Amino acid sequence: MEVLIPSLFIKRSGEDAPPQFPKINPGQIGMTWIGHASFLIQTPEVNVLVDPNWSKWLKVIKRLKRPGFEIHHLPDIDFVLVTHAHFDHLDRRTLRRVAADQPIVVPIGVGNLVHDLGFQIVHELDYWQKVKLGPLEVALTPCYHWGARFLADLHRGFGGFAITVDNRTIFHCGDSAFFPGFREIGGHYDIDIALLPIGAYDAPTGREVHMNPEEAVRAFTELGAKTLVPMHYGTFRLGYEPLEEPLQRLLAAARKQKIEDKVLVMTEGKPVVL
Repeated sequence: MEVLIPSLFIKRSGEDAPPQFPKINPGQIGMTWIGHASFLIQTPEVNVLVDPNWSKWLKVIKRLKRPGFEIHHLPDIDFVLVTHAHFDHLDRRTLRRVAADQPIVVPIGVGNLVHDLGFQIVHELDYWQKVKLGPLEVALTPCYHWGARFLADLHRGFGGFAITVDNRTIFHCGDSAFFPGFREIGGHYDIDIALLPIGAYDAPTGREVHMNPEEAVRAFTELGAKTLVPMHYGTFRLGYEPLEEPLQRLLAAARKQKIEDKVLVMTEGKPVVL
């Protein structure tokens, strides 16, 4: 309640102006942060959504920052990826609006939550399993988290995604505490862009299932990635920490480790090309 109640009285911030999606040339990757863990990833050939969530509420938890743009401004979506079944990552209302007879990829045990939403095929992956989607190769990577949507469904998988296209790899971590597996993931992939969560580390439950910002910097180093994009902060208040604290701590940790030039802080709804 100490997290939930104050959020009800905070005015929702952010803008939702129509985005200006850039032309993506061969070898380039376009990314637009929608908010929280939601990203639009664009290549010259395809558009991919990861953990899309346009909802204003997670049950009783208020969204405190608007999505970067309205959902009807999306380009045609070719593939959808969902890292796990938690309500802030798998939003059935959003998925139903996005679904247009295209494939969706989820961890093992999560498929029955999306089968009825309008997707052409549901790919369920276990750790290190891969699926080919047009020009993309998508693999489910391990993480240290949990996947239950309700109390009794502990069978559901969870993870991150390594998305490889044109010899470049984007790593979307999903949710995770820090764990030794980051070094293993970095050994499997030459990661260009690491999308790493930095918020919800001071959880009301007391469970250590989210990295803090300093651990995100350590994870980035162990992954051996080239660019760190922070996510999972500033949208929903899921921990005791102030909304502005995760990014402040991340930038301070990056300066301390002399990697501040490798951190790309994105603004919701503003595309970047890398």
